[in-house]
Amino acid sequence: MMKKLLLTTFVVMIFLSGSFAQTNSLTKPHSQKNLGDPANRADWFKQAKFGMFVHWGLYSILAGEYKGHRLPDTTFKYGNSWYAEWIQQRLEIPSKEYQGLATQFNPIHFDANQWILEAKNAGMKYFVITAKHHDGFALWDSKVSTFDIANSPLKGRDILGELAKACKKYGLKFGFYYSHWQDWEHPGGDWPEWSKVKRTDAQFEKYWKEKSLPQVQELIQRYDPDLLWFDTWDEPNKITEHRRDELIALVRKYSPKCLINGRIRYQGPGDDIDFLEMHDNQYPEKILERPWQTPATMVHSWGWHATDYSWKPATEMLGYLVSNTAKGGNYLLNVGPKPDGSLPVAAIHRLREMGGWLVANGASVYDTKPLKGISAPAGVVFTESNKKNGEREVFVSIVKPLTAGELILPFSPSDVLSCSILETGQPVDFTGVADDTLKVKLNKNQVSMADGIPVIRLRLKNEEDK
Repeated sequence: MMKKLLLTTFVVMIFLSGSFAQTNSLTKPHSQKNLGDPANRADWFKQAKFGMFVHWGLYSILAGEYKGHRLPDTTFKYGNSWYAEWIQQRLEIPSKEYQGLATQFNPIHFDANQWILEAKNAGMKYFVITAKHHDGFALWDSKVSTFDIANSPLKGRDILGELAKACKKYGLKFGFYYSHWQDWEHPGGDWPEWSKVKRTDAQFEKYWKEKSLPQVQELIQRYDPDLLWFDTWDEPNKITEHRRDELIALVRKYSPKCLINGRIRYQGPGDDIDFLEMHDNQYPEKILERPWQTPATMVHSWGWHATDYSWKPATEMLGYLVSNTAKGGNYLLNVGPKPDGSLPVAAIHRLREMGGWLVANGASVYDTKPLKGISAPAGVVFTESNKKNGEREVFVSIVKPLTAGELILPFSPSDVLSCSILETGQPVDFTGVADDTLKVKLNKNQVSMADGIPVIRLRLKNEEDK
């Protein structure tokens, strides 16, 4: 009896240990070492192409207006700006009064699943939200600050945790914007260069140690983000090389997989960042070898501004997306939710238009690379498929309206296996102009931009097949 019991116990232990190992293999990354390897850490980012940015916080409550003054307002010295997330500084709101908005932050219509599902259906592959913007308000219950969501009507609710969970549910990578330099709440946090408030280096170091570094550590340990989005720009600031490296070391220590952007120190990001960050709505003209992205707006403002009606058409924003893709970059498109947590209808409209276009034309964006060594004609960009099926696939995206019903393309006619509209598969007529030049003939419907960017699919012979 005892032998049978021992044997049974032994078998059960083997089974449980095997089950435990299997469970761990499913819940842990397959290769943490690989995730932390700079050589492949940013692979997912380079493949993603398109992400959603969200600016949301106490400034959303004001919606660009304070006591009858609406941004932009030139009666204030620095009020000539649409950026609603800067309203505290631009319209000179007293700190105590602004910080009191925390008691009004009660987004009753916030639904993390709805936000992330809209991003997914738009064709976005990652999501970044302002965990803490320059005003210093944290969208999570921070252990090192009381200026946070725990002192709002949302006390006890984990907004960032809900978003992280929704991203995992819908298969998006997720990250946090964190204002590591400017913080208008902490007595040591830096203010704008033009502000009357000036911080000494010693005061800033106190903020750095008391709030900035600890909160970044909190975000990593609590939510395990895939990306951290830091923010500096051209003007001199207190993020020295030493502080930059100190922050990078902290991120690498607690999360070898987490990506770091170049605006951690815009003038001198160093070699240990994962991707370059352009200025707001800046689009490079040439291919960049390092991974990069453009943070971009749908309107002028990043945070919700109730009277900013300058909505960009979906086709224009798709043009930025494919143009960035053609130069090796990503497109991080911002939405500024309303204070009640709902997404603006105009933003949803555009997201769904862009998503519909990507359903039909995503092959020209995802799993592609820039076409190097060949210049595209004006108003056109080229991408090439990474897939190898015994031939090459080149996508010709028309990002500006054509003045004529034809395109002259720098490809040899003898190399072309087929030429068609990507969305419909409709054949497109072409003729050779010279040995290395192709004339593509297009009718009005084929070049219409009413439904987005027209894309031509060229199937070309591989070099070895010539």
